[in-house]
Amino acid sequence: MHIEFFGAAREVTGSCYLLEVGKSRLLIDCGMIQGSDLHLRHNSEPFLFAPDSIDAVILTHAHVDHSGRVPLLIKQGFSGPVYSHKATVELCAIMLEDAGYLHEKEAEWKNKKLKRKGLEPIEPLYTQEEARLAHKQFKGLKYANSTEILPGVKLTLQDAGHILGSAIVELELTADGKRRKIVFSGDLGHYAAPVLHDPTSIKQADLVVMESTYGDRLHRNWDETWEEMGKIISNAHSRRGNILIPAFTIGRTQELLYVFRKYYKKWGIGDWDIYLDSPMGIKATEIYAKYSNIYDAEARDIYTRGQNPFSLANLHMSRSTEDSMKINEIKSGAIIIAGSGMCTGGRIRHHLKYNIERKDTHILFVGYQARGTLGRIIVDGAKNISLWGNKLKVGAKVHTVGGLSAHADQQGLMRWYGNFTEHPKLALVHGEIDAMNTLAQKIKSEYGSEVVQAEFKQRLEV
Repeated sequence: MHIEFFGAAREVTGSCYLLEVGKSRLLIDCGMIQGSDLHLRHNSEPFLFAPDSIDAVILTHAHVDHSGRVPLLIKQGFSGPVYSHKATVELCAIMLEDAGYLHEKEAEWKNKKLKRKGLEPIEPLYTQEEARLAHKQFKGLKYANSTEILPGVKLTLQDAGHILGSAIVELELTADGKRRKIVFSGDLGHYAAPVLHDPTSIKQADLVVMESTYGDRLHRNWDETWEEMGKIISNAHSRRGNILIPAFTIGRTQELLYVFRKYYKKWGIGDWDIYLDSPMGIKATEIYAKYSNIYDAEARDIYTRGQNPFSLANLHMSRSTEDSMKINEIKSGAIIIAGSGMCTGGRIRHHLKYNIERKDTHILFVGYQARGTLGRIIVDGAKNISLWGNKLKVGAKVHTVGGLSAHADQQGLMRWYGNFTEHPKLALVHGEIDAMNTLAQKIKSEYGSEVVQAEFKQRLEV
């Protein structure tokens, strides 16, 4: 038995791990690489393994940095099942089709340039139709149910608390007379976050593969986070500008709607018009409303009283392009939630174009911003940005509310790993180098564990 790391090794995006058990080969995640144009180009490079040699894929959750290359894998020959939680199956249906649409548009734009130069056109990474066809291979599972998915491979999904349907992957493996258990954390949720449960504790494993996104920092506590957000909204109200919130369409968007509902009076939310300017975010919110059985106690209580925990009296759902364009005419009094969460695409870029130069605008970042993304550039204090060839001065006030992260911080990661008895061997993934180094040293110091900081293409025997 061995595992090879083909993504999210000393970086955050592109999760992809190949596990060989006897004659079986399976992938855990098959994600898009995100970031700068240089990073994005890696997505079209050939897989470092034969797609038709893979027997099954397991997805930890629906975010495209974990699921986004599954249609490409299928396009290039993979014909097996894709296992995930039932909610992830539904969310991937909208996420991957949207990704296919973006790939088509990107190829169309590039081909116009290539045609002018007399060069051959390129194909999109995959199309909407290819994403729809790929979805037929998805198989939904429930939490805590064990399923033998391949000879000698028993799969159990546990709640990771990161987004709806996010899963910790438990694999009980048997090959050549050996029995081993590997646990993949996936992306672990922020403890005590709204809507979802805390990550499930697991006691036993021979090898743990754990994310390390925030391995070098602590989140602000929840009370301070809500106080900070309330002050930002109050200050913006006094200046009568707009608030732009780049938000991941799955997870962060629903949490925002939930807390706006919870603090509706305290924060004066009723004085604003809230725009969810994301067709995919709207669809994801509708899916979230279907899965009350995996909410935490507070959110489930709202639902059992016959109320939608993501509904607001002043919420406007902007589905069409025309609806979105009308928002750009609003000069004040709007809270605009739009994707993409790192400002790499989507409608948020149009709202930045119309608002970022204005001093009464507030831009509220509520999620991780990977290196090389426009969101990271703004957060790092850029004086100017470029959109569609236009140079724009950053006049808006920029806020980062780190306490809202959907990822566990260092304390949460230590807490989750600390629940394992005998502190098994640990491979750290899904983290930038500084975060990974810091977490590795802390775990070694506190638990005396053997810690591997996974490198790209590294092979690890189990």
